[in-house]
Formats: sequence, structure tokens, C-alpha cells
Amino acid sequence: MPPSELPQDMAARRIDRPVPLRERVYQAMQELIISRQLAPGQHLVESELAEMLGVSRQPIREALQLLNSEGWVDLRPGYGAFVHAPADTEVDQLLAVRSILESESARLAAEHADETSIERLRQICADGEAALASDDIDGMVAANADLHRAVTELSGNQVLLDFVTQVDRRVRWYYTPIARQRGKKSWQEHEKLIDAISRGDAGRAAQIMREHTERTRQSYLEERRNKPAEEAVPLHTRRRRPRRA
Repeated sequence: MPPSELPQDMAARRIDRPVPLRERVYQAMQELIISRQLAPGQHLVESELAEMLGVSRQPIREALQLLNSEGWVDLRPGYGAFVHAPADTEVDQLLAVRSILESESARLAAEHADETSIERLRQICADGEAALASDDIDGMVAANADLHRAVTELSGNQVLLDFVTQVDRRVRWYYTPIARQRGKKSWQEHEKLIDAISRGDAGRAAQIMREHTERTRQSYLEERRNKPAEEAVPLHTRRRRPRRA
């Protein structure tokens, strides 16, 4: 047996490795940021976060470093850690890219969808409308993300899905404060999108998705313009306790 080959029974073995604690803390903190339980600009105190999540300060410190490297948290020497507050241009650029990616997703989805996948889209849409009726913001945001991801999965383009997945968490973060504002119109637009996909009308599906994502982009920018002046206070002067999960 050549030295580079392993016995088949040996090569088939895998060592189960638990997810490192810092990774679980990172994921928990990222979800708190996305859901706005940790608000943009909020001062993040290691001891408070450790108490809230039931861990020591070391994994909190490691998670903050990871979150900083990915743009979710800003580490400011002399002041500490703060939830990143995205600039309007930052949001505008990401949502513009999202529009391009998801318009192509919708076009391809119309070419590949079958009855089962259409039924799945309609069920997600029904879940979103139910969340809207009960004023469940988290439910609306989750259903919105699920529907957009399902459309991209239907595209059959794995590279496109990888790109959309990269921006998905940011989109959820930006969508949360305007979910109620977009409300019924957003889900009406989703219904029209699903109808176009079910008809196999690729051009119309792409157009509806492009217009839909543009309205979301404009709603976010409008919400930013209407923010109370007190929210523009410099980050280092604000210190809030995080809400418990």
C-alpha cells in the first residue's frame, strides 16, 4: 500500500468537534445585533455581556474581536467596544448590490420553479402575512429572509446563492427597523413576485424583484433621514445596558 493511502475504514472516520465557545458567543451576539436588541452605537461592556450570556469574559473578548473584523462591532481605543453604526452610503451600496443579485435570482427562479417550490414560497408568504397581522417584527424579518433565500435557492446557481448568503445577515439587520413601515405593501409585492415565478415569466419576476428591493432601499434611507436628533450623539458618549435575551 503506498504511504499516501489510508485504509478505507480509517479514512471514513471523522472526529466530532464541538463548536468553540467563542463561536457560539459570536453567533449569539451577532443575532442580538441583527435583531437590534443591541442597537447601533450601543456601548458593549464585557462584564455585562458575560453575565447576560452566562459565560466568562474571555469568549466575549474573542467574539468581539471576530465581530470587529467583520464590521459588526467597532473597537475604539480608550472607549471600548460599540455596535457598528452603518453610514448611509454603506447601507445604500450593499442594498444596491443586493438588488442586482436578487433580480437575477428571481429571473432564474421563474425558469426552474415547480409546483412544490411555488407552494413553499406561498407558505413562507403566508407566514410573513401572519406575522404582520400579529405585529411580530421578528417573525416578519425571518419570513422575509426565508422567502428571499428560497427564491435564490430556486435559481439553481450556487455561486449566486453564496453571494446572496454573504449579504443576507446585513440585509436582515437593515430590514428590522423598517419591517413595520414596509408592512403590507412588502408582502403584496412578494405575492406578485410569486405569481410571476409560478407563470414562468422570468422578465416580469426580475422586474418585480428589482422594484421590490429598491423600495426597501428607499424606505431604509427615509427611516434614517427621520431619525430623532438624539440618536446622532457621538458613540463614545452613549452607554446603554444590553437587553437580556
